[in-house]
Formats: sequence, C-alpha cells, structure tokens
Amino acid sequence: MHLCLLHYDTCTSLCKDNMACCSSLLRLMILPVAFAVLVIASVAHGAVVEHTFNVGNLSISRLCQPEMIITAVNGQLPGPTINVTEGDTVVVHLVNESPYNMTIHWHGVFQRGSQWADGPSMITQCPVGPSGNYTYRFNVSDQEGTLWWHAHISFLRATVYGAIVLNPRAAAPFPAKPDAEHVVLLGEWWNTNVVDLERMAFLTGIPARNADAYTINGKPGDLYNCTAANQTEVFRVRRNETHLLRIINAALNTPLFVKVAGHGFTVVAVDASYTTPYATDVVVIAPGQTVDALMVADANATASPGGRFYMAATPYDSAVPSGPPFSQTTATAVVEYVGEADDAVPPVLPARPDYNDTATAHRFWSNLTALVLPGKPTMPLAVDTHMFVTVGLGVSDCQPAQLLCNRSAPPVFSSSMNNASFVAPTAISLLEAHFSNASAGVYTRDFPDTPPVVFDYTGDESDNATMQFTTKSTKVKTLRYNETVEMVLQNTRLIAKESHPMHIHGLNFFVLAQGFGNYDEATAAPLFNLVNPQERNTIAVPTGGWAVIRFVANNPGMWYMHCHFEAHIELGLAMVFEVLDGPTPETSLPPPPADLPRC
Repeated sequence: MHLCLLHYDTCTSLCKDNMACCSSLLRLMILPVAFAVLVIASVAHGAVVEHTFNVGNLSISRLCQPEMIITAVNGQLPGPTINVTEGDTVVVHLVNESPYNMTIHWHGVFQRGSQWADGPSMITQCPVGPSGNYTYRFNVSDQEGTLWWHAHISFLRATVYGAIVLNPRAAAPFPAKPDAEHVVLLGEWWNTNVVDLERMAFLTGIPARNADAYTINGKPGDLYNCTAANQTEVFRVRRNETHLLRIINAALNTPLFVKVAGHGFTVVAVDASYTTPYATDVVVIAPGQTVDALMVADANATASPGGRFYMAATPYDSAVPSGPPFSQTTATAVVEYVGEADDAVPPVLPARPDYNDTATAHRFWSNLTALVLPGKPTMPLAVDTHMFVTVGLGVSDCQPAQLLCNRSAPPVFSSSMNNASFVAPTAISLLEAHFSNASAGVYTRDFPDTPPVVFDYTGDESDNATMQFTTKSTKVKTLRYNETVEMVLQNTRLIAKESHPMHIHGLNFFVLAQGFGNYDEATAAPLFNLVNPQERNTIAVPTGGWAVIRFVANNPGMWYMHCHFEAHIELGLAMVFEVLDGPTPETSLPPPPADLPRC
C-alpha cells in the first residue's frame, strides 16, 4: 500500500492532469518490481540454462560445390540444440560477429513476462548490428516437447537455426517410453549468399529463386549428384528399440513429406503440444511446424539385408494451378541398425508421395487431435471477437525503397491478409512504440476483421487485376487482455491457391476445423471439434480452403502473425496483434531490458 501511494504521489506531481502520462509512469515504476519477482520465482522453480551464440562466418561446401561462406552460430550447421526442462530459465548471449544485422526468434516459446526476447526484427526489437550483442532471457514454463530457434531477419534463417528440446519434469504421456531420441532438422540449401538473394528480390520486386537442395540436419544426403564425404546424416538404432524423432521443418519455403523405408510412426506431439497417438507411415510438416513421432526399430530384416534404411524428405507443392519453381529432389538420411549394418549394401528407399499429393497432406494435418490432460489449457467455448481473414497472393506498386523495381511495368508480386500487405517500421520496433504510447506514424489500429470485399475467394474468375491489387500498410488488431478470438483463415485463388503455414508469436491456438473451398459457417460449424482440437502455433491452411482457429489473448505485447514461407513474409503476408495489459503487474508488459538494441 505504501509503495502504491508513493508511486501515485510521484506520478501526479510529475504529470499533473495528464493521466496517460501518469499511467505510463506507474507502469515504469511498478513493473520492474513485479518482473523481478517473476524472474526470482521462475529461477527458483527450475535451473538456469545459459548459452553463448557467436554468430559469424562459416566456410562450408555442399553438393560438391566450392566452399562458400555462410552465416552460422558457433560454427555449426544446424546451430546448437538448447536442451531444457520445463520451468527452466534460458539465457542466451548473442554476439554478432557476422557482417549482417541479426535477431533470434524462439519459435513457439510464449515469452510471458519476457516479451522483449521474442526476436522478430522491428516487431519486438531493433536488430543487433555487426559487432553488437544482446542477451535473451526467458522462461519455459508450461511447455513440453519440441520447439526451435531461428534468425528472424532477411533470409538468414536458411543457415541460422537450431532445436529447442523441452523435457517434462515428469514422464511424458507417450504410449511407450522411448529408448533414445533424435533431432531431425529439415532445411533448404542454396549455392549462393541468401542475404544477397533476399536483397535483390526486394530491390527488383522479383521473387527469389528456389533452393538447390533440401537437407536433414544440414546435410543433403546421397541422392544428389555428389560423392563427397559427410553429406549424409546417420541415425543409429538398435532392433526393437523405440526412438523419439523430434522433427522440425526449418525450410524457408517448402512443406515436406517425411518417410522412413520399412518403418511407421506414431505422432505424439505437434508444436510442443501433446496429441492423441496417431499412427501413420508419413509425416507432413510445413515450415515452422514441429512433430514428435515415435518410431520402433522393427523393420523386416529381409527387406534390407544391409540393415540400412533411407529417411527421405520430399517437397509438397500445394499451388494450384501452378506456383513458383521448386527443387524436385529428395533429401536423405540413413537409419542404420547397430550390429546389422553393411555399408556395401545400399539403403532401402521408401515409396514417396507425389509432389502435389494434397490428399495425403490434408489427411495427416486434419486427423490430429489433442491429448487432453488435467491442468492443461482447454478449448474456450465463449468467443468475444470473430474475424474472417483472407490469406493469399496479389500485386502492388513498387515501394520507394525498391530501387531496381521496374515502375513502368505492371505491379510486382505482393501478398496480404484481408488485402492489407504488411510493412514493418524502420525507425522503432512496434513493441517499443506500443510501450511508449508512441504509435503515431509507426502503426495504425485498423486491421480489418473482414476483407474489404466479399467475393468468390477460391473461384478462377476472381483472379483478375482488380482483385489482385493490394496496398502496403502497418496495421495491427488491438485486443483486450484475455479476449477470446475465433479466426477463419481463408485461402484465395488470387495468383494461385496455395497452402500457407500461418504462425502466431506468443500464443498457441486451437484448430477447430479445416476444409476446402469457400468457408460456409452453416456447413462448417457442425464439424467444429470443441472437445480435443489440436493445439498449435503454426497451421497449414488447406490450399484453396480454410481453417478455423481459436485462441485467448492472455499475453500482453505485440505478436506477429505471418506466413512461414520466408518469401511471403517479405511480400507482406503478415499482421500484428496488439494485446493490451491485464489488470495486474504480472499481466502487464514489463519495461525493456537495459541492453535492448537501438535502431
């Protein structure tokens, strides 16, 4: 009480009748104390796991090409795995020894009380410049399973990425206890500098070319025309053991099918949320998503007398009628049986889905359900705000900074949500502007709940110049603390129908239903799963279709929602949720850390 009175007297003497100023000062004075209490409590609950990420140049060769310089963490591709137990506090010292601006995003981590550590450039922080540093601090309470970290600026996450393993304090609710586990990081590889690639795409307005290869744990495998050593990852298993595969799609622009010859999977979690065990012979995973799958090493020995089986990752091309070119190749790793392996016998290759096998992709994504556990979040039944949001491609005029854009030609490729094509600010991050009550000239609070025009979203006749055109803006949707939002995500036919992996920072959501064509509430609502819907942070909206998600805005801050195709983020397929403070210091945005990078 005395502390509150002191704060009130101080702020009123400083601000007089300016109550907005008084409110800001109260938050500045009270929140550091509350945040310190939260940090102490979290540290008491778990350990402090500390890493130093030295981001710098790495000389490396792939696909039998001459060595090239890439940007990597601690000289590794992929970067180091962060292994923690639920309730631990993570401290990562980022030291930027690269020639580029850098930020790190901790994909799927809620960042409650540590919103400034989320990482997307110009959303929650200004980037760390060359020779700069920044310490990320956050807690991993109430999360178990597999997440990941990656650069969140330019195309740098092509090589700056790694896994986050969130171990439970008690035994995981799996149908069988795994004897061993393996991180399976899927990626894409370019035989060129990805920063230059992204920069030229922006300057010209012409999308960047496709990757040269796919990778498993940074290695393309031996189905590419290259006989160099150390190009194939090997997973060693013992017969009849159960192995937990922590599969992460870190690819920039490509969903992938994953199969292992002679083996099946039991999916037990997605996006660090437990699922009802789901048996399948193929995992389908979009960029940004994670899948935890059990695999029993029980392959028929006569099927591979050499005791070696290929793990294969092949692209899923969802675009209709056609999309950009993609690498029609397969990344491979080898699952090798200890004591049975014979290197002289080639591994067995699994049958792979067709590149455009949408039926297999939809069957996998739509059949997952949550494993409902006591004390875990459940589906909110009452909805405060309904949103209908179109997601898709389009065109827009050249931006002033696109210096090589042909302004006498037709408009350039763009993308949008509800016809608003997002542009990040350049002088101050959105979170700093929000915290300082300085939104003027930085962002506007008018992101629409519905598209500006109702049309046949998936019909071919809608794909015309008028409907394709969009404009650039920095629009956010403001939500009250604890507001429940139901959002219909509707893919459009503009340019092409395509499955967009939509990711929300700082929040998980429940997937109520998904389907093809134009969303119709009368036929879709009876299909809603209100009992055990899958919980995710990234959903692949069906190509030419829709998905309904529901979430509670219980985390104050500025939360980026965007397509996890890196090329589409650059084109503007994004928006931001501005979640207001709750009623207590613990439910309010804390002040920025002292070492927060400046623009």
